[in-house]
Amino acid sequence: MNYDNIEILFVEDSTDDAILTIRALKKSGFTNKLHHLTDGAEALDFFYCKGIYSSRNSADLPKLILLDVKMPKVSGIQVLEKLKSDPQLRSIPVVMLTSSNEGPDVEKCFALGANSYIVKPVDSDNFFNAIKEIGLYWMILNQPPS
Repeated sequence: MNYDNIEILFVEDSTDDAILTIRALKKSGFTNKLHHLTDGAEALDFFYCKGIYSSRNSADLPKLILLDVKMPKVSGIQVLEKLKSDPQLRSIPVVMLTSSNEGPDVEKCFALGANSYIVKPVDSDNFFNAIKEIGLYWMILNQPPS
C-alpha cells in the first residue's frame, strides 16, 4: 500500500465503531486519504516506520489523527504521550474520539497535548453529525503551522 499523503489516520480497535466512523467520513467526503489502524502499537509502528510500515516515508505525515483512548497493546493515551513528546510529530492535531467520558481520561489527554476530546454519541444521527463536524473543522477550517 502507498502510505504517501494520508490525510486522516484513524486508530480504533472496535470494528463496529470503525465502520460507523468511516461511513460517516465517507458521507462527508473526507475519506479519499484515510488510513485505519486497529491498535496503538500499530500506530507507533506507522509513525516510526517499523514492521509493515518500514518502507513508509517518515516525512509523509497525516493532517489529522483520530485516536481511541482504550485499545489493546498500547493505549491511545500512551500513543498520544509519545506523539506529543516528539518534536517532529507534536504539531499534528490529535482528536481523541472515544466512548470514555471518564474525568481522569479527559484530564490526562489534555495534559498530554490532545487538541480535542470527543465522546462518541450513542445516537447514530448525532454520531454522523459529530464526525462530519470533526472533518469540516480539522480538515477544512483549521490552519496548521506550515
